[in-house]
Amino acid sequence: MSESIRAALKSGSPGQTIALLLASAFFLAAGIGHFTHADFFVAIMPPYLPAHLELVHLSGVFEILGGVGLLLPPVRRAAGIGLIALLIAVFPANLHMAMNPELFPDMAPLALYIRLPFQLIFAIWVLRVSQPQEV
Repeated sequence: MSESIRAALKSGSPGQTIALLLASAFFLAAGIGHFTHADFFVAIMPPYLPAHLELVHLSGVFEILGGVGLLLPPVRRAAGIGLIALLIAVFPANLHMAMNPELFPDMAPLALYIRLPFQLIFAIWVLRVSQPQEV
Protein backbone atom coordinates (compact mmCIF):
# COMPACT_ATOMS: atom_id res chain seq x y z
CA MET A 1 0.00 0.00 0.00
CA SER A 2 1.43 3.41 -0.93
CA GLU A 3 2.40 5.91 1.75
CA SER A 4 -0.21 8.43 0.56
CA ILE A 5 -3.03 5.88 0.88
CA ARG A 6 -1.76 4.74 4.29
CA ALA A 7 -1.59 8.34 5.51
CA ALA A 8 -5.05 9.13 4.14
CA LEU A 9 -6.55 6.14 5.91
CA LYS A 10 -5.00 7.19 9.21
CA SER A 11 -6.29 10.78 8.95
CA GLY A 12 -9.98 10.05 9.52
CA SER A 13 -11.96 8.33 12.19
CA PRO A 14 -12.33 4.56 11.96
CA GLY A 15 -15.90 5.05 10.69
CA GLN A 16 -14.74 7.46 7.97
CA THR A 17 -12.01 5.04 6.95
CA ILE A 18 -14.41 2.11 6.76
CA ALA A 19 -16.94 4.16 4.75
CA LEU A 20 -14.17 5.23 2.37
CA LEU A 21 -12.86 1.70 1.88
CA LEU A 22 -16.37 0.30 1.36
CA ALA A 23 -17.22 2.99 -1.19
CA SER A 24 -14.00 2.33 -3.06
CA ALA A 25 -14.60 -1.43 -3.02
CA PHE A 26 -18.22 -0.97 -4.10
CA PHE A 27 -17.32 1.09 -7.15
CA LEU A 28 -14.36 -1.12 -8.04
CA ALA A 29 -16.59 -4.21 -7.92
CA ALA A 30 -19.37 -2.49 -9.86
CA GLY A 31 -16.89 -1.32 -12.49
CA ILE A 32 -15.40 -4.78 -12.89
CA GLY A 33 -18.95 -6.13 -13.13
CA HIS A 34 -19.48 -3.98 -16.22
CA PHE A 35 -16.92 -6.19 -17.95
CA THR A 36 -17.63 -9.56 -16.36
CA HIS A 37 -21.44 -9.23 -16.59
CA ALA A 38 -21.73 -6.86 -19.52
CA ASP A 39 -24.83 -8.64 -20.85
CA PHE A 40 -26.83 -7.65 -17.77
CA PHE A 41 -25.84 -3.99 -18.09
CA VAL A 42 -26.46 -3.92 -21.85
CA ALA A 43 -29.95 -5.34 -21.24
CA ILE A 44 -30.90 -2.50 -18.91
CA MET A 45 -29.81 0.26 -21.28
CA PRO A 46 -32.67 2.44 -22.52
CA PRO A 47 -33.27 1.79 -26.23
CA TYR A 48 -32.80 5.46 -27.14
CA LEU A 49 -29.11 5.36 -26.19
CA PRO A 50 -26.61 4.26 -28.84
CA ALA A 51 -23.61 1.94 -28.52
CA HIS A 52 -24.86 0.00 -25.52
CA LEU A 53 -21.82 -2.22 -25.00
CA GLU A 54 -19.41 0.66 -25.45
CA LEU A 55 -21.32 2.78 -22.92
CA VAL A 56 -21.39 -0.11 -20.46
CA HIS A 57 -17.64 -0.53 -20.77
CA LEU A 58 -17.06 3.22 -20.52
CA SER A 59 -19.13 3.49 -17.35
CA GLY A 60 -17.23 0.49 -15.96
CA VAL A 61 -13.91 2.22 -16.63
CA PHE A 62 -15.12 5.35 -14.84
CA GLU A 63 -16.40 3.35 -11.88
CA ILE A 64 -13.02 1.65 -11.55
CA LEU A 65 -11.17 4.96 -11.87
CA GLY A 66 -13.49 6.54 -9.30
CA GLY A 67 -13.06 3.66 -6.89
CA VAL A 68 -9.28 3.93 -7.11
CA GLY A 69 -9.43 7.72 -7.02
CA LEU A 70 -11.28 7.70 -3.71
CA LEU A 71 -8.19 6.10 -2.17
CA LEU A 72 -5.82 8.77 -3.47
CA PRO A 73 -6.05 11.97 -1.42
CA PRO A 74 -4.81 14.31 -4.20
CA VAL A 75 -7.65 13.23 -6.50
CA ARG A 76 -10.28 12.07 -3.98
CA ARG A 77 -12.50 15.13 -4.41
CA ALA A 78 -12.36 14.92 -8.22
CA ALA A 79 -13.08 11.18 -8.05
CA GLY A 80 -16.11 11.90 -5.88
CA ILE A 81 -17.42 14.49 -8.30
CA GLY A 82 -16.88 12.08 -11.18
CA LEU A 83 -18.69 9.25 -9.40
CA ILE A 84 -21.64 11.50 -8.57
CA ALA A 85 -21.79 12.57 -12.23
CA LEU A 86 -21.69 8.90 -13.20
CA LEU A 87 -24.54 8.06 -10.81
CA ILE A 88 -26.59 10.81 -12.45
CA ALA A 89 -25.65 9.55 -15.92
CA VAL A 90 -26.75 5.97 -15.23
CA PHE A 91 -29.99 6.95 -13.50
CA PRO A 92 -31.97 6.75 -16.79
CA ALA A 93 -31.14 3.03 -17.00
CA ASN A 94 -32.59 2.47 -13.52
CA LEU A 95 -35.63 4.56 -14.39
CA HIS A 96 -36.05 2.62 -17.65
CA MET A 97 -36.09 -0.61 -15.64
CA ALA A 98 -38.70 0.69 -13.18
CA MET A 99 -40.95 1.99 -15.94
CA ASN A 100 -40.68 -1.20 -18.01
CA PRO A 101 -40.84 -4.05 -15.48
CA GLU A 102 -42.13 -6.46 -18.14
CA LEU A 103 -38.67 -6.30 -19.75
CA PHE A 104 -37.08 -7.56 -16.52
CA PRO A 105 -39.15 -10.57 -15.44
CA ASP A 106 -36.38 -11.87 -13.17
CA MET A 107 -36.74 -8.84 -10.91
CA ALA A 108 -39.74 -7.98 -8.77
CA PRO A 109 -41.34 -4.71 -9.93
CA LEU A 110 -41.11 -3.33 -6.39
CA ALA A 111 -37.36 -4.03 -6.39
CA LEU A 112 -37.01 -1.97 -9.57
CA TYR A 113 -38.57 1.03 -7.82
CA ILE A 114 -36.65 0.51 -4.59
CA ARG A 115 -33.42 0.79 -6.59
CA LEU A 116 -34.18 4.37 -7.58
CA PRO A 117 -33.58 6.12 -4.24
CA PHE A 118 -30.38 4.15 -3.79
CA GLN A 119 -28.79 6.36 -6.46
CA LEU A 120 -29.28 9.31 -4.10
CA ILE A 121 -27.98 7.30 -1.13
CA PHE A 122 -24.88 6.33 -3.13
CA ALA A 123 -24.36 9.97 -4.17
CA ILE A 124 -24.54 11.15 -0.55
CA TRP A 125 -22.15 8.37 0.47
CA VAL A 126 -19.66 9.41 -2.22
CA LEU A 127 -20.05 13.07 -1.29
CA ARG A 128 -19.27 12.27 2.35
CA VAL A 129 -16.25 10.08 1.75
CA SER A 130 -14.74 12.36 -0.90
CA GLN A 131 -14.62 15.36 1.44
CA PRO A 132 -11.39 16.16 3.25
CA GLN A 133 -11.11 14.01 6.36
CA GLU A 134 -11.32 15.79 9.68
CA VAL A 135 -8.65 14.83 12.16
